[in-house]
Amino acid sequence: MSASTTEEKNERMQRLAAVRPRLVSFARLQLRDLAQAEDAVQEALIAAMEKNDSFQGRSGYETWVFGILKYKILDSLRAQRRQGSWQPWEDEPDEDAIDRQFKQNGRWEEAARPSSWGDPEAAFVSEHFWRVFDMCMLALPDNTARIFSLRELMGLSTEDICRETGIKENNCWVILHRARLRLRACIERGWLSESS
Repeated sequence: MSASTTEEKNERMQRLAAVRPRLVSFARLQLRDLAQAEDAVQEALIAAMEKNDSFQGRSGYETWVFGILKYKILDSLRAQRRQGSWQPWEDEPDEDAIDRQFKQNGRWEEAARPSSWGDPEAAFVSEHFWRVFDMCMLALPDNTARIFSLRELMGLSTEDICRETGIKENNCWVILHRARLRLRACIERGWLSESS
């Protein structure tokens, strides 16, 4: 093995080690079981190492690895359902919190009106933004975070989410709405206030 090949392999290992904690957090959120999450992440990391030559740089390396993990998580979720170990998701009764953000005519209450985020593209390359986002995701109730992750981070359609989780479509949309409102409020407190 040449010196450059060894260096490249070490660099790949370091990149994967750096992203591993986020992968485990994400998998644990979806699978609700640390051992299964660790297994899914391990399989994703092995696949990333084996398929490293197929990484073409069209997305970020971390995004590419998360994409591999997505399929490992879906396989684990399906296995949970087959084995009868799937944990149903309970509904969250916080309609009042959502209703308080809007006037009777459906417009935003002034205090609840979204803040300007400035240049969204700049936010997405900010490491601080992603740390705040991760903390805000952890602050969401498990049910809400899981549905949001399936939709927005894993890219599943609402129909697929309902099929995988056993919830009704209108419930899915309500949960997604709640997640977006909570994430927006959390990010505005933790990132926009510090960056302005």
